[in-house]
Amino acid sequence: MAIRFPWLAASAACIALACATLPAATLRMPVDDIERGMRGVGVTVFEGAAREEFEVEVLGVLANVMGPRRTLILVRLAGGPLAETGVIQGMSGSPVYIDDRLIGAVSYAVGSFATEPIAGITPIDEMAATDASPVRAARHRAAPLRLDAADAGRDSLAASLREAFSQTGTFARRPADVHSAGLPAGEAGRLGTLLRPISTPLVLNGFVPEIVDLWSSAFDAGGFVTTIGGAAAGAAGQSATDAGPLEPGDAVGAILMRGDLTMAGTGTVTLVEEGRVYAFGHPFYNLGRARLPMTRAQVTTLVPSLANSSKIAMIGDVVGTIDQDRPTGIYGSLGAGPELIPVSVSVAGPDRDFDQRLEFEIIDDPYFTPVLTLTGVLNTLLAWTRDVVPSSTYAVAGRVALRGHGDVAFRNVFAGPAAGLSASTAAAAPLISLLDNRFERVAIERVDISITAHEEPRTATLERVRVDAPRPRAGDTVPVTIAARTRLGDEIVETVPVTLPRNVTGQVQILVADAATLRQREARAGRQPQQARSLPQLIRALSRARQQDRFYIQLLAARPGALVRGQPLTDLPPSVLAILDGDRAGGDVTRLRNTTLGEWEAPTGYVVSGSRVLTLSVEAG
Repeated sequence: MAIRFPWLAASAACIALACATLPAATLRMPVDDIERGMRGVGVTVFEGAAREEFEVEVLGVLANVMGPRRTLILVRLAGGPLAETGVIQGMSGSPVYIDDRLIGAVSYAVGSFATEPIAGITPIDEMAATDASPVRAARHRAAPLRLDAADAGRDSLAASLREAFSQTGTFARRPADVHSAGLPAGEAGRLGTLLRPISTPLVLNGFVPEIVDLWSSAFDAGGFVTTIGGAAAGAAGQSATDAGPLEPGDAVGAILMRGDLTMAGTGTVTLVEEGRVYAFGHPFYNLGRARLPMTRAQVTTLVPSLANSSKIAMIGDVVGTIDQDRPTGIYGSLGAGPELIPVSVSVAGPDRDFDQRLEFEIIDDPYFTPVLTLTGVLNTLLAWTRDVVPSSTYAVAGRVALRGHGDVAFRNVFAGPAAGLSASTAAAAPLISLLDNRFERVAIERVDISITAHEEPRTATLERVRVDAPRPRAGDTVPVTIAARTRLGDEIVETVPVTLPRNVTGQVQILVADAATLRQREARAGRQPQQARSLPQLIRALSRARQQDRFYIQLLAARPGALVRGQPLTDLPPSVLAILDGDRAGGDVTRLRNTTLGEWEAPTGYVVSGSRVLTLSVEAG
């Protein structure tokens, strides 16, 4: 495509000089001074780390007064590879100048299959105003994942991720919402409903194809496009010493994960002023206050596409911290990067003497921390067990170190076709509960997860339960014998001593059940003993969560009781129950028809299923 603006060639040297030696305070052009037909120049990286110019022609200004009350400068781009690629994913943040004054950042595009590179520019004054009023992080935010580890599947995981990360939308919802200057109202309205933030390339390194596909299907609708990239030397460092200062038009990265696994979004720097960096011109994920390492990036190549062209980038040294992620862009400060959460994942296959370990760091964020942990665990399982240990059973043990609150330890066992997904979800589930708790913010210091992989599906089904006590008396200890059959036909027999309370006589029940059955029975009965009323109680509940490799034995009696603030109170007299009933309006009291007099466990080493109920007549001691 021929250069549309001949005047640009005559001033190329001046523009290059201006880009290389920008003053401390960059001159800006307010949006009210921008008119249709104005011509300018943009700066971005098309390949490597060299900044290059492209041409810009103003088509008009769109004001979405009924929606986000935002303004976009509508422009046509030309020059460089843009005739073949159109607007490129990764150009977000590319600064545009008119008469040597910065007008804003290339940030929006008309979507797929556009016939020419039409883009929207976020005005620099809006970007600066947003950064001038920093947002305070919400005390509690909804966690993105709501998955049951015992019933996890690829489709349900992908659907949950899509729901959590589908945050992008068009500039305007309806044509009538758009006011314009320089364009016919009908054309402006149509473009307003087509323009959406340019997708952010998400560089993945170290991930197996299944994980790349999962992130692609889940996050492409949320304004990300997954690419296979890499990490340049020094990417895990805290500062960059081998390059000059970050400048407008440079490629920039926002790290989510680094180490043996790397994940980072890439875009372009709009402005560097007094140590502050402005980039993207649209949100990364609209986190509000953020703590993401800001890095250099190097464009390896461009991938032209009729649908959406994209930059393939390599992540470089950390140069600062992205501390705001807002609708008009991401903002950060040059210097050292933030602290990340160290995560270790080890997988052992005793059947084949196999042991592997991965180490990586992830950002501290209620949305991303659980997702990235799940992704790292699942990637580790797929990478190491698919060919080396074709496992059907996973035993997961983990520990989350909390600053000021000790550790949360958890473990569980999963078997079957979706065992890998279930194990990965189980590793992320405690993080979801901790980061989404309504009591106080928690600081996670590190996460350690170990998984033992067995080749065979280690499952067993309950066959019978026997109580060897013909005339049990109050205060006696009676043996409860549990027999289960494994998938291969082997019998498992466990005997658990159950002590009867001294004050209990008459009819009692002994319930033997797997963890899932017990949870369902308690939910139907309105008994939720794991419902925490404080952070310490939540930590205890997570550490004591029921496991799938054991049978639980409960001694039940038809005696009045209540669940008060998450704690069961048993064998209550009518006068106490009447007082508690008066407090039920507060929502912290639940009446119980049956009282659990005690609970015991019978570990088996297998994922068990089944339940039985026996009735005993207890005589006075």
